[in-house]
Amino acid sequence: MSTNALTITPKSLLIIGASRGIGHAMAAEFLKRGWNVMGTVRGSAKTQLHDLADEHKGRVEIESLDITQLDEIEALRGRLAARSFDMLFVNAGTANHNQDETIAEVATDDFVRVMITNALSPMRVIEGLQFLVPASGLIGIMSSGQGSVSSNEKGGHEVYRGSKAALNMYMRSYAARNAEDPRTLVLMAPGWIRTALGGPTAPFSLEETVPTIVSTLLLQQGKQGLRYVDREGKTVPW
Repeated sequence: MSTNALTITPKSLLIIGASRGIGHAMAAEFLKRGWNVMGTVRGSAKTQLHDLADEHKGRVEIESLDITQLDEIEALRGRLAARSFDMLFVNAGTANHNQDETIAEVATDDFVRVMITNALSPMRVIEGLQFLVPASGLIGIMSSGQGSVSSNEKGGHEVYRGSKAALNMYMRSYAARNAEDPRTLVLMAPGWIRTALGGPTAPFSLEETVPTIVSTLLLQQGKQGLRYVDREGKTVPW
């Protein structure tokens, strides 16, 4: 058989939350590396991901999903039932309106909103869509170094910290329940990056950090079990 007769199927990524910021930048970086991408956005408005799809005809698919709505997760599960992805990455995050307030000061509604978005909903997505990832694949989720309990020596950002610590615990429970699963599981702590969530004073740009995040995820492929790492691939203490 000639080399021309061989067809190499590109690897595929399903990224949850890719309309802007880190999620959009990750989608763009995976495209640069030859992957095909399906990304989710909330609602029907045109986003940066739509622009990316226009630039890469046939390589970007877009699905609508609000991860805080269980019925939308179930609907996406149904639409993708016959699909398979080499990597599922859940990129979701929000913060309380005033990150300087303590856990005693935050409004109950604001606390609930952050916990649902940062901890409950990402795990519902993973539980609901895990079947799309084969045994050789990777399931990743965007955590934060602020979710590390042992590294918290200065306090601050209490509600956000707590939500990411909860996410880490739930992902660790998921890994324990699926101890025989051969897939790679990654909690990614990307660092403080200039995004809508990170704010304009963050020390690092998307251009500086996202290629490294993607490289680290690719290097984690094939390693069974759960790892909590930063963008350089270094282990983050629980």
